Amino acid sequence: MKKMHLHLVSDSTGETLEMIAKAALAQFDNPDVVRHFWPMVRSRQHLDRIVPDLAGNPGLVLFTLVNPETRARLEEHCRQLALPAVPVLDAVTAALESQLGEEAHGKPGRQHLMDEEYFKRVEAIQFTIAHDDGVGWENWEEADIVLAGVSRSSKTPTSIYLANRGYKTANIPIVIESPPPKALFGLRNPLVVGLTTAPDRLVQIRRNRLLSLNEGTETSYVDNERVQQEVQYARRMFADNGWPVIDVTRRSIEESAAAIIRLAQERTRRDQPVDGTAKPI
Repeated sequence: MKKMHLHLVSDSTGETLEMIAKAALAQFDNPDVVRHFWPMVRSRQHLDRIVPDLAGNPGLVLFTLVNPETRARLEEHCRQLALPAVPVLDAVTAALESQLGEEAHGKPGRQHLMDEEYFKRVEAIQFTIAHDDGVGWENWEEADIVLAGVSRSSKTPTSIYLANRGYKTANIPIVIESPPPKALFGLRNPLVVGLTTAPDRLVQIRRNRLLSLNEGTETSYVDNERVQQEVQYARRMFADNGWPVIDVTRRSIEESAAAIIRLAQERTRRDQPVDGTAKPI
């Protein structure tokens, strides 16, 4: 497969453009792509400074530029250089304009405004960091979501991802020798979700973790029988309390978080506690 240059030109942080490009490239088998990232392009002068790189590394140009003049100038440069240029949000914006009956504002970076949603997300991140690994259980009632699971079941990274989506998230490790505080079983506001995984996969993850820390692997922490007991203990707890369960064995952090967000949204729509089940999702 030949090498391809991919130019990502945005008038904001470029986060949306990067995610779109990543999602599209994931449909190909190991494409040889060199990415050129150009964020915060909001003036003709800035745009003109990147033209030499476009000319020197010809390839596909994906862009999100809402300013008509800047956009027209980029399209003109691409025509002169015979480069394909794709405005990735045009179709979606046009469809929204049609359905909403109004024109888009055409202002860059509006999704990153420091509005109420922004500060909600900041607060969620601060709360989540302060309530990691069972810390601050006295404040769990303030959480939107509480994740429970055995060690190395992706509780912390999933919590951080949820926090970035605006959900105050606490997490608690389930340890046979140290039962969680009674407060966990009486929570009314948060959605409590159990995270489970296949024991053999968990042993592999824990073993790799110990090796990365230069620690010995001859310990009950990675003993197959012991790990199976831990997972079974956690599953019984989830079932006894009617908490929904997410099996993270073959799920990425993003996929697990998406399943949890769906549960939270369904709970909000019903405006009543989740009708929990111990059957993994």
